Amino acid sequence: MPVKVSDYILQRLREWGVEHVFGYPGDGINGLLAAWGRAGNRPRFVQARHEEMAAFQAVGYAKFSGRVGVCAATSGPGAIHLLNGLYDAKLDHVPVVAIVGQTDRSAMGGSYQQEVDLLSLFKDVAADFCEMATVPEQLPNLVDRAVRTAYARRTVTAVIVPGDVQDLEWSPPTHAFKMVPSSLGLAQAAPVPADGDLERAAQVLNAGEKVAVLVGQGARGAREEVELAAEVLGAGVAKALLGKDVLPDDLPFVTGSIGLLGTRPSYEMMRDCDTLLVVGSSFPYTQFLPELDQARAVQIDIDPFMVGLRYPFEVNLVGDARATLERLLPLLQRKTDRSWRRTIEAGTARWWEVMQRRAAVEARPVNPEHVVHALDALLPDDAIVTADSGSAANWYARHLRLRGRMRGSLSGTLATMGPGVPYAIGAKFAHPDRPAIALVGDGAMQMNGMAEMITAAKYHREWADPRLVVAVLNNQDLNQVTWEMRAMEGAPQFEESQHIPDVPYADVAAAFGLDGIRVEGPQEVESAWRQALSADRPFVVDFRTDPAVPPIPPHADRDQIQAAASAVLRGDSDRAGMLRQGVRAKVQEFLPGRGGRRNGPDTPGDEGR
Repeated sequence: MPVKVSDYILQRLREWGVEHVFGYPGDGINGLLAAWGRAGNRPRFVQARHEEMAAFQAVGYAKFSGRVGVCAATSGPGAIHLLNGLYDAKLDHVPVVAIVGQTDRSAMGGSYQQEVDLLSLFKDVAADFCEMATVPEQLPNLVDRAVRTAYARRTVTAVIVPGDVQDLEWSPPTHAFKMVPSSLGLAQAAPVPADGDLERAAQVLNAGEKVAVLVGQGARGAREEVELAAEVLGAGVAKALLGKDVLPDDLPFVTGSIGLLGTRPSYEMMRDCDTLLVVGSSFPYTQFLPELDQARAVQIDIDPFMVGLRYPFEVNLVGDARATLERLLPLLQRKTDRSWRRTIEAGTARWWEVMQRRAAVEARPVNPEHVVHALDALLPDDAIVTADSGSAANWYARHLRLRGRMRGSLSGTLATMGPGVPYAIGAKFAHPDRPAIALVGDGAMQMNGMAEMITAAKYHREWADPRLVVAVLNNQDLNQVTWEMRAMEGAPQFEESQHIPDVPYADVAAAFGLDGIRVEGPQEVESAWRQALSADRPFVVDFRTDPAVPPIPPHADRDQIQAAASAVLRGDSDRAGMLRQGVRAKVQEFLPGRGGRRNGPDTPGDEGR
């Protein structure tokens, strides 16, 4: 039987080491689907419930495996559905390849059914490489360049294959004019800055007395070097959300997340520092960095396109984070005055006390901060945690201390709703022997999370560790937007847009052959987590939480507080709850501390940590 173009595409993916392709079928990729059958389902076709979810699963797989994620979709509507997940990958700098079907070449330009100009459609999201195959000889070059470009530039690429081309007999490029042969393999490189630039950066950092470090996901491979640099410089380290798992949160000088979802010690460190070192981060919110004339600053980033952004950096170092820090460290002078470091550590210790107290505040029926804070002590050492956009991301950012081998991520830059559950599913295919936990709001769960539990039900028996826990913060409110309306617009809750139905999420999971439990009181929270984390199948915990618990920043400014108060005066439907929970949460910041101890003996579950 002759080898078809579709057979060759799958063969080339296998040669690149691709083991999974996340997708949804359609007649625009019938040729590829037939080839999958002939290939014994290698690479594995993972069937999502929707193409957008397939793209999110590819993103989650890529984020947690470090390998390229691949997704596939049919022409027309299938290709369109991929876009949100692909933009999530592009904006978070994640390598993803999309393989997309197209109508037959003979129908192009004829206003044919499902005919969409896919080259134009993908021109932005796959700007670095987006090509359509029209003859067999274009392959393997198209596949090779798509994979290589996705890896090298940490971005999205796309290969469009018309249906009739998929069924053509494969013929390789020849040694002839206008033929483009290709080869496999990705060269490994760790670029470093010039010696003069490193010396200039060291001079800036050595001159500083109050050094702050900000790390993002680009520093993930440089954990030891970042720790050592912070120790030498007597610095504290704040983390952009995508870099939450770069350094362990139990290090006393790690101040946690920064920004709207960040911590008070991160805010105060940036407010008071005189020197800033940014490693592998393009954190966008300038207002949470030092004043523009306050600090001398150095940036390290592997991408020359991303340096010089967000802050007036005095020295920009273009290079791999680990290799650059290895060469920078010998030039740094150890700070003998450790008072700045002690101030940071004391503020961080007090912050965790505040978080513990805020989690203990009573709410009706359950405080969402208590839900996530209780998980902190119970996280398995090898857990992978995903968070959806919305108020769930606040509690993920502030209450979970990732440590050791733990990994975590969310939609950092696009901040789209919906990736929490599919990210976790992608993580399970990347690491089937590790537990995955998704923290999602009820809005995101209704949008698409429930359908993807069908995907979990289909595949979980193949995972060495079957644990995939989905925690739904069920407050029947699109809570983040409700609070943003209050704090930014001074507008009361608009129930027609914000209120959503109560759904028995655990019962829905059980109907899919999974397991679950509904939690309606704070005394049930810890036992529910323990039950979920010991389950033999994916598990949904439906936490009935109080929408009045404010997710506003702990460093909210006067304008935000006045706007929220205005919402009360204008007749917010939950004004009594807002006042009750807002005062209770805020007062925890002003109670006396306990001498800098990170946790007291009354911390639930602390004895076994």
